[in-house]
Amino acid sequence: MRRMTGLQLKIQKREKLADQLYGQILEQIVSGNLSEGAKLPSENEICASFGVSRPVVREALRKLQTDGLVYARQGVGSFVKKRPPQGLIEFGGINDVAGLLRCFEARIAIEGATARLAAERASLRHHRDIEHALKMLEDSIAAGDIADQADFDFHMAIARASGNEIFVTILTSLHGVIAKSMNVALNITRGGTAERVKKVLSEHRQIFDAIRGQDGDSAELLMRYHLHQARQRVTDHAREM
Repeated sequence: MRRMTGLQLKIQKREKLADQLYGQILEQIVSGNLSEGAKLPSENEICASFGVSRPVVREALRKLQTDGLVYARQGVGSFVKKRPPQGLIEFGGINDVAGLLRCFEARIAIEGATARLAAERASLRHHRDIEHALKMLEDSIAAGDIADQADFDFHMAIARASGNEIFVTILTSLHGVIAKSMNVALNITRGGTAERVKKVLSEHRQIFDAIRGQDGDSAELLMRYHLHQARQRVTDHAREM
């Protein structure tokens, strides 16, 4: 196992310490310095390497475990579970990754409910707006663009179709972090296989079809599935779809 000796946490004052440590441990995993299955240094060693307190280390490790990137064995230590694609750091930034993955968690909860309500309440005009946003997303991706704005517009059209302005306000207030998470996910998708691109577009199309069909159960399930899959795609380099 390669130790994190000689390392020092590069403090960015606006960022939470645990999130910065999370990002720099993640960088060691993405780079291969800590390979899949490798045991992470002990809490004491991480404290000494990065010059941070034990509570900061424990919070960072807990978040890495929550994100499925490391796992803990009682009395033994923490181990690397999977290596994310390079794009997660390249496009997301090492200090922002923890926040981006928290964003996915929140979106799964919020947008699942949004899609259900859209299926139950959307008017024909709302259907047209969602379909238009979907068409823009498909055209942008076909043209080789990142399409993060078109993706955001699709999700916003669904929020408006829910008939609950609070959902629109929430997504608007989270625009920055959502757009960045979409940018990361779409960049990684663009660098993947043609089948992965088709799968991503199919997930969006299925959500729209469920909303248009007024199937609230399916709309919620498909939205939650799509966001879960997007999160998986940005955290597992070996994932093909």
